[in-house]
Amino acid sequence: MFRFKFISKTMSALVVLSTLTTLCGCQTAPSANKTNNKETKTAAANDFGYWKADSKPKEVLTEFVENAVNPDSEGYIPVENRIAVFDMDGTLLSETNPYYFEWMMFFNRVLNDDTYTAPEEIKTFVTDVAMPAVYAGDVSDEIDAQFSQYQAKVYEGMSLDDYYDYVQDVFMNLPADGQENMTYGESFFMPMRNVVDYLQDNDFEVYVVSGADRYTTRAAVTKELGIPANHVIGSDTDVKGSKQSDEDEDGEFYTWQSGEEVVRTADLKKKNLKTNKVTAINREIGIQPVLAFGNSSGDESMALYTINDNEYPAEAFLILCDDETRDHGNKEKAASTKEMADKDGFNTISMEQDWTTIYPEEAKITDKSK
Repeated sequence: MFRFKFISKTMSALVVLSTLTTLCGCQTAPSANKTNNKETKTAAANDFGYWKADSKPKEVLTEFVENAVNPDSEGYIPVENRIAVFDMDGTLLSETNPYYFEWMMFFNRVLNDDTYTAPEEIKTFVTDVAMPAVYAGDVSDEIDAQFSQYQAKVYEGMSLDDYYDYVQDVFMNLPADGQENMTYGESFFMPMRNVVDYLQDNDFEVYVVSGADRYTTRAAVTKELGIPANHVIGSDTDVKGSKQSDEDEDGEFYTWQSGEEVVRTADLKKKNLKTNKVTAINREIGIQPVLAFGNSSGDESMALYTINDNEYPAEAFLILCDDETRDHGNKEKAASTKEMADKDGFNTISMEQDWTTIYPEEAKITDKSK
């Protein structure tokens, strides 16, 4: 049976000037129900080693958390209500090298995976439609919808164990297109690793609520961020037993057999975007979050749900993709996101202005290969 692979949290030791050394090792998943009540634990200077000292959103977040863990503060939040929700692409990791994580994995599956032969229809879609649109920065809703159907198809019949291995051991070790000396697994934003670690250290339950495939998201964030597998929500492709026939499509009437595996099907059930994120939070978490992090209109509903009509203090933060020097930023898109955030009462985090670095130290921006 597959066991999720994890790397350890950022280990804060001695920081010399702006250099923060990250030590990685294996660990088991953090408990979904923490038993240690570290009520006095708040940010140390080293907790935000990849953030600028004068960052305003960092100040807002740390003040919020300091109040949340202080029983004497009006902003105190009981441990069981310390729920933080994060989008994935563009919030926790890059969506500009050159596009969404699962899209680039789909391209690799269709064009470069020696263990799989894609139907010609799907190959043509990738080479003649999807890839040109991605590299031109012009992916239409129609192309996106077709991608969703084909993505489900190319992994059909793969067991979840094999799928997790494919994400973690194959795709995440491939070079990221648009950054030199960096893999897709290393494309998680270093400053956001700081945030996840900081919140977990202060007894916040961190959930990832992504528009990407649930199983893709689960494989990525359990490995890189140490987030428990059951704290991941995403778009759902149906799964079934490996011995379950088409006639037994409805699992309600099918009995699991010894030696069976859970396998992916080609049936996309629901895209986890916009208000679907809100309904998924209610269905799977059952507690209104007090912190939300996103980067686009797809996260607006989740952020609005978090900060409105909340029994406890709440904040929402949107990441602005405005760094054109260290990343493939888009000032126009960032300005549009900022306008939406200001309208809705969200905080914004500027990749350019708030972060001292984005990716691992060795990474260097390059032209995209296509």
